[in-house]
Amino acid sequence: MALKKFKPRTSSLRQKTVLDYSGLDKERPPKRLLENLNYGAGRNSAGRITMWHRGGRHKRQYRKIDFKRDKRDIAGIVTSLQYDPNRSANIALIKYSDGDFRFILAPDGLEKGGEVKAGSGVPIRPGNALPLADIPQGTVVHNIEMQPGRGGQIARAAGSFATIAGIDGDHAILRMPSGEMRRVNKRCFATVGQVGNREHNLVSIGKAGRKRWMGRRPIVRGVVMNPIDHPLGGGEGKSSGGRHPVTPWGKPTKGYKTRKKNKGSDRMIIQRRVNKRIGR
Repeated sequence: MALKKFKPRTSSLRQKTVLDYSGLDKERPPKRLLENLNYGAGRNSAGRITMWHRGGRHKRQYRKIDFKRDKRDIAGIVTSLQYDPNRSANIALIKYSDGDFRFILAPDGLEKGGEVKAGSGVPIRPGNALPLADIPQGTVVHNIEMQPGRGGQIARAAGSFATIAGIDGDHAILRMPSGEMRRVNKRCFATVGQVGNREHNLVSIGKAGRKRWMGRRPIVRGVVMNPIDHPLGGGEGKSSGGRHPVTPWGKPTKGYKTRKKNKGSDRMIIQRRVNKRIGR
């Protein structure tokens, strides 16, 4: 998908870019594949805010995505490519030969009218889902299961993918989007190809109001608050806080490791992710 720019008639339009959705269909999704969303605006079941700066977004309906790809050895035809307001990737509506309709993540290169299939031994082409054991080394995959039958959990965002580095016994070795090398059970299913809508990260929002449509409220820096409101607040003039950056509750941030020690899945990690921060 290409980026669309605007003539600078206003200060926001000068920077604003949007994705060109002319290649997507505007038909309404099947009703049984839609689900109403209860939007809590960052609040938990007790009504307390657990995620700050959320609220006021546009109304949405959830599209039920087939992450499990458990309709095995039945061919499906791509009837439409659609926008999904709940994720960065686009989705494809698949009509199977038995009359069933399902949504899948639309990989790069999948076109309307194309055929997709899931199962052991199906052709290696974008949109087809196979066990990791059946996919050749060096193939790019997405929507990867971490446990057989659980459904895809890895590489689902727009433009993301993992690469199969090899097979080691009962496990496949994957090079993750972060650079991490990880072992995954070779019976887990993955979909061939890279997730589409690769230009998603190049979009320039252009104005604050567009962020509000997405449900993102303004964020205020801790160093400009009063001492009672934030540990970094107070000071004469433009103070830098006087301590290492922390959250409003005093927990270290900006590089603080949050992964639990001795986590069960640590044994599956061969090499940690590549740290792209300078000087670390």
